[in-house]
Amino acid sequence: MRKTKNEELERLSIGEYKKASKLPVVVVLDNIRSTHNVGSVFRTADAFRIEKIILCGITAVPPHRDIYKTALGATESVEWSYAESTVETVRELKKAGYQVYAVEQADENIFLEDFTPDPAARLALIFGHEVSGVQEAVLPLVDGCIEIPQSGTKHSLNISVSAGIVLWDIYRKLAKN
Repeated sequence: MRKTKNEELERLSIGEYKKASKLPVVVVLDNIRSTHNVGSVFRTADAFRIEKIILCGITAVPPHRDIYKTALGATESVEWSYAESTVETVRELKKAGYQVYAVEQADENIFLEDFTPDPAARLALIFGHEVSGVQEAVLPLVDGCIEIPQSGTKHSLNISVSAGIVLWDIYRKLAKN
């Protein structure tokens, strides 16, 4: 056995990526304070050909050295925009026909393994601040909350880890259709 060389992976060029079909998923980052987490989400979004990332509130935006450090060029391939208000962003996404879900622990949630995305729908997923999560003001606007089951002592996962788990799961479920 040997490791596969990068040139053997046959990845798309940035130009090919921009023209390729995307998973109909928008990622909303709600006040993410760590630039490394932002860069990591860009890289994960590139891996699963996510439609777009919307950076909200205090979330850092490219160009930023620390975002580049973890994104490894994904800020060039993944479409992104900035919006000051996550609440307004959610309202706009809903008007545009997106089903909007917060990735959050809530009293009425859907565990990730039980969540079945509608393959005919456009989906937006909100990931919240590293300590306080998705803003409370956003929750009444969403179609539901998706929770990643956990059984250890900690109350949450790092946002970049959460994004990786949820986006992989959505990619896996939608790629079947």
